[in-house]
Amino acid sequence: MSPRPAEALPEAFAVVATTREVLDRPGLGPHLLAPWELRRLDAVRVPARRDDVLAARLLLRLCAARLTGRPLADAGPAQRCPGCGRDGHGRPYLPGDPGIGLSLSHADGVVAAAAGHGPVGVDVEPAARRPGPPRVLRGLLTEPEIREAEAAPDQGAALLRAWVRAEARFKAGPAAGRLREWTDPARSAVAAIASAAPPSVLDGPLATTA
Repeated sequence: MSPRPAEALPEAFAVVATTREVLDRPGLGPHLLAPWELRRLDAVRVPARRDDVLAARLLLRLCAARLTGRPLADAGPAQRCPGCGRDGHGRPYLPGDPGIGLSLSHADGVVAAAAGHGPVGVDVEPAARRPGPPRVLRGLLTEPEIREAEAAPDQGAALLRAWVRAEARFKAGPAAGRLREWTDPARSAVAAIASAAPPSVLDGPLATTA
């Protein structure tokens, strides 16, 4: 299937899906991954986690293809660590298109991916998950976020929402000043996207292909 023109989409968007939604879609599978991605996938010994990693990487391709108009086979990301300079880990990027930001996330049967013009970051967690106590999260959350969560009727749920927002901001970097957090009740997930462009949320993996 050919992706829709890039101008038909928001400048930055995220998609949340279950791992099974992605892996059950015809035409998607490990054959789309690059050799370095397959090596990383083979190193994951827990089958359920392996499926999550595969689904997240495939969903990322769908997002990149929809944003850029590239064929799915040509929408694979690369990764390079700014710390050690090695390929295969670090923030994803789209070779040949440095203006496009990419991000992915996976956790226990739910996955998310984001693409946008400029930096983006995305994070997803099962809605039932509860992060550690506030004192453990102080390295990631701000004091106002912690105080707000502590005052909420459901402190655990509030901390989880603050957690995904913080993770999305961290992945996107300081240039991404826009933030959107939401709950996906159909997939029992909480997610957030940080981006330089105004962020939107598309509904499920089928929304990323024409």
